[in-house]
Amino acid sequence: MTGLAVTTISRALNNAPELAQDTRDRVQKIAAEIGYLPDRAALRLKTGRTNVIALILEPDEQIYGFGTNLVTGITEALRDTSYHLVITPLFRNVQPIVPIQHIVRNRMADGVIFSKAETFDERIRFLIDNDFPFVSHGRSQWPEPHPYADFDNEAYAYGATLRLAAKGCRKVSIILPDSALTYTDHLKKGIERAAQESGIAYEFAADVNLGSATDAIRNYVIKRSKRPDHPDGYVCASEVSALAVIGGLTDAGLDVGRTAHVVTKQSTSMFAQFQPGAETVHEDFVGAGRNLGALLLRRISGETDNLHFMQSPVFDWKD
Repeated sequence: MTGLAVTTISRALNNAPELAQDTRDRVQKIAAEIGYLPDRAALRLKTGRTNVIALILEPDEQIYGFGTNLVTGITEALRDTSYHLVITPLFRNVQPIVPIQHIVRNRMADGVIFSKAETFDERIRFLIDNDFPFVSHGRSQWPEPHPYADFDNEAYAYGATLRLAAKGCRKVSIILPDSALTYTDHLKKGIERAAQESGIAYEFAADVNLGSATDAIRNYVIKRSKRPDHPDGYVCASEVSALAVIGGLTDAGLDVGRTAHVVTKQSTSMFAQFQPGAETVHEDFVGAGRNLGALLLRRISGETDNLHFMQSPVFDWKD
C-alpha cells in the first residue's frame, strides 16, 4: 500500500528518527486506517522484546490517587513509543519480591517500576544482579547506583519543622512510615536537624505508623495530646495521615491553626476541600511518573549513568 520496503515500514512504525517525518506520518496513517497492529508474540520471538513496561502497585497505593497519578505520568512518558504499560498488583500477604521474580524469570516485560524502596531493598538487589532494567520510586542504600525518582523528604521535613517552630510550636512530632523504608530515615534526619537548629523539642510517634488504620492514628493523637508535654506541631508525610492527626487534635480540644499546627505533603486538590487549617507542601506524583517512565526508557536503551531524579520541595507559606 505504501510501496516501501518491509524494513522501512518497521522503522516508520517504531518512529525511527532517522526516517523523514513525512514517511513516518504516511506509514502510521495507513496503519491506523487499516487497523494494523504488530503481533506481540511474533515480535517477542524476533527481537526478544515484549514492548511492555510493568508497574507494580499495592491496593493501598490507590488511596488519594497515588497510583492513578503515577500511571498518568508514566503513560505520558510512554506516549509516541512502542511501549505499553501493564499494572501488576502486589496483593496483601505476598512478599514484594514475588511479582518482580515472576516478571524477570518469565520475561514478561522489558522493564519494571515499583515504589516504597527500602534501605536495603531485596527487589533492587535482585534486579541489579540480574541486569534487568528497572526504576524505583525512592532510593536504597546499596553501594551500586541504580535508577530512581524521589522526593527530597529530608528537605521537606527540615523546612516543615522550621515552619512549625516559626509558628511558635514547642514540640513537633511525626507519624513515620514503616522503619524499613528509606525515606523514613530521611524524614527523621530533617526533623532532628531543624529542631536542633531552632531549639525546640521533637519526638517520633510510637505505636503507629503510616500503614496504621486512620482510626488508630487519630486515637493515638487524642491520647498523646491529653498528656503533659504533648506535641503542638505535627509534620505529616501524607494527606491521609494529616486528616487523622487533625481529627485527633480537634477531638482533644486543640484548635488547628491556633493552639496546634500541622504541615503536610499534598498531592491532590481533594485535601484542600476539607479546609483543615493545615499548611501544605506539594508533592507532584504525576511529574514523578513522567520521570520514572523517561528514566526506564533510557535504561532499556542501554544507558547506565545519571539515571535519577530528585524533586525538591517548594515552600510557599501564605504569610
